[in-house]
Amino acid sequence: MKTKILVVDDETDLEMLIKQKFRRKIRESVYEFVFATNGQEAMQRISEHPDTSVILSDINMPVMDGLTLLTQTHAQYPGMKTVIVSAYGDLGNLRTAMNRGAFDFVVKPVDFADLEVTIEKTADQVRQLRETLRAIQENNILKMYVDETVLNFMTRPDFENRLLASETVEATVVFLDICGFTSLAEKLPATDVVSLLNTYFDLVVKEIIAQGGYVDKFMGDAVMAVFRGDNHLDNAIDAALSARTALKQSNATLPAGFEYRPEVSIGVNTGEVVSGNIGSASLKRLDYTVIGDVVNTSQRLQAAGKPGQIIISEAVYLKVKEAFKCQFVSEVKLKNKAEPVKIYEVVE
Repeated sequence: MKTKILVVDDETDLEMLIKQKFRRKIRESVYEFVFATNGQEAMQRISEHPDTSVILSDINMPVMDGLTLLTQTHAQYPGMKTVIVSAYGDLGNLRTAMNRGAFDFVVKPVDFADLEVTIEKTADQVRQLRETLRAIQENNILKMYVDETVLNFMTRPDFENRLLASETVEATVVFLDICGFTSLAEKLPATDVVSLLNTYFDLVVKEIIAQGGYVDKFMGDAVMAVFRGDNHLDNAIDAALSARTALKQSNATLPAGFEYRPEVSIGVNTGEVVSGNIGSASLKRLDYTVIGDVVNTSQRLQAAGKPGQIIISEAVYLKVKEAFKCQFVSEVKLKNKAEPVKIYEVVE
């Protein structure tokens, strides 16, 4: 990879000397040099060449000196490193340069063999720094797509050896579906649909997180959330109640001519689930999720609910009837269930 180097010095013969001493590296496209005669001109060169890696700067220059330039570049361009190349090699200038962010210091008259070693060392440091910054940026982007629970699982020391491993855990699964949104999506432009849906999802997710849950996945206009740990069932129902209220109070703006008040139908179920990576290691596509009858039943309870209802099974009702106000709804036949199931609604 070519290293772009900005040389900042008011000595007119230095440019010719640099080109002569490094002509082989320039010819082989290992180095590319850009030149400026003072700090102000150097800032202009940097704006023209933002991929600059190394700055070789003198101290004593007209218009803007090297130490002032160093202060500005260190603050504005953390991905670049400066080597001070100056005849002023006293300890005071050295300390000032280092305190302002200089990576190294080369004393004139220049030993070009030493300068080349310094350039390589500095360029390598810049490459490592930029890789780290890119990794941080990628990690921040990854956090937007992957729940923190999954990221924590991925950082375990034995993660790679447990790619397809699973565990059975006690958890509560909640399905929340935004009612009537499909018909609304047929009438609105796609950009408005996405923006509005994201607004509603954000309201729901805040309540899930506030109660210690995490979003397992988004599915069209529905959310699947999982709650684990102490009091996971109560926390899940509290989150469902809060999410319902948050959507009712939503004041998201709709395009002119459209009227819509978001409501959710919610299914809640609890019990043992299998937690782990589902997918193909060969394809390198895995989804960290929970599966099992508890998950399936939760989704079918949601489907049996009407807008504004939080539906639970009789088994869940027996566990929470003293903590939440519930009422019997009906006995329904859920998909793939042999026997009818009594369902209850959580009122408050």
